[in-house]
Amino acid sequence: MKKIVVLIGLCISVFAQSNKAVSLIDGMQKKYKAMGSFSANFTYQTDGAATMSGSITVKGTKFRLKTAGQEIFNNGKEVATYIKEINEVNISSFDPSEGDLNPAKIYSFDKKAYKISLKGESSGISTVELAPLAKAAQVKSIALKINSKDLTVNEWTIINKAGKKQYFKVAKLNAKVNAEDKLFNFDKKAFPGVEVNDLR
Repeated sequence: MKKIVVLIGLCISVFAQSNKAVSLIDGMQKKYKAMGSFSANFTYQTDGAATMSGSITVKGTKFRLKTAGQEIFNNGKEVATYIKEINEVNISSFDPSEGDLNPAKIYSFDKKAYKISLKGESSGISTVELAPLAKAAQVKSIALKINSKDLTVNEWTIINKAGKKQYFKVAKLNAKVNAEDKLFNFDKKAFPGVEVNDLR
């Protein structure tokens, strides 16, 4: 009888934690959506490599993401990935349902595509783990650290199927940035001599 009571207690606890984790994700996404557009500076690192910096500006489904040696322009219709080292850009059609979680989608991913659980709470920071439900996903899990008070994302860790980890940490968040739509378009004139690969 005691074992049954303990088991029921554990089930209730897990259910409550799951509800809280989903509530945190809902609150976080609602907060960023309400901003309309925003930008953030962040640092990132891949399994022991040097720490690098990047930046992102988001407006609805549009985003412009800049990391070391690469810049991605997404205007909601097409995605242009510019590679600085070889002065080349690859342009493809944008499909919001494709691709694994990246810095741009952290704030707007479809929570129905993940199993969401609360992994810990410390000093006002909640760690929420996302496990993709799709078997074809290249990501094994994502751990988001969310400020429980203001619902901002402080940092996140992405682990792929091979066990390789990527760490991201927000250095500065700029809310309600006045981002014009042209910011998310790749302008060939701004990159003299660029080779364009149209993959659409």
